[in-house]
Amino acid sequence: MNLVFAAALELQSFFQQQNWKFCIIGGLALQRWGEPRLTLDVDVTLLTGFGEEEKFIDPLLARFRGRRPDARDFALTYRVLLLEGQNEVGLDVAMGALPFEEGTIHRASSFQVGPGQSLLTCSAEDLIVHKCFAGRDRDWADVETVLVKQHRHLDFKLIWTELSPLLELKQEPDTARRLQALITKVEDNL
Repeated sequence: MNLVFAAALELQSFFQQQNWKFCIIGGLALQRWGEPRLTLDVDVTLLTGFGEEEKFIDPLLARFRGRRPDARDFALTYRVLLLEGQNEVGLDVAMGALPFEEGTIHRASSFQVGPGQSLLTCSAEDLIVHKCFAGRDRDWADVETVLVKQHRHLDFKLIWTELSPLLELKQEPDTARRLQALITKVEDNL
């Protein structure tokens, strides 16, 4: 089995044992919804809320090795806990608390990655929102592959409903225009 999938299954198993709400986002979700590309780590959103992060961070650090000596303080400051699986694959655990993150977890579904093995990944729509919000060049390339592969099945109303308030917080109206231009480009090429 692929080392990244193995690390994701290890982390998911721990979350399930704790009865924590989570879903996998990023490159592994892209494997499901877009054009697969090399990913070297596992990105996951863990629903922690605000003010309760230590209840999640401390058990995770007891089970997994931090990738920084100040992993706990870094997570409390930046809301991302940087861990490492047993096979040394990076595990990036985002501390989720926003309504969008809660919705992402609620809409997540199983993705078969091996015989009898599946990962709980975000929906294609939520992956697009995550990628647009991150806004790096590779994220936009990923958005395009999801649009091409999933266009006929996407709930565009959901994408705009979830993305619009996030862009208001970030104060980046150009992101919405860029996404609309990309949707138009994909539709013109179908």
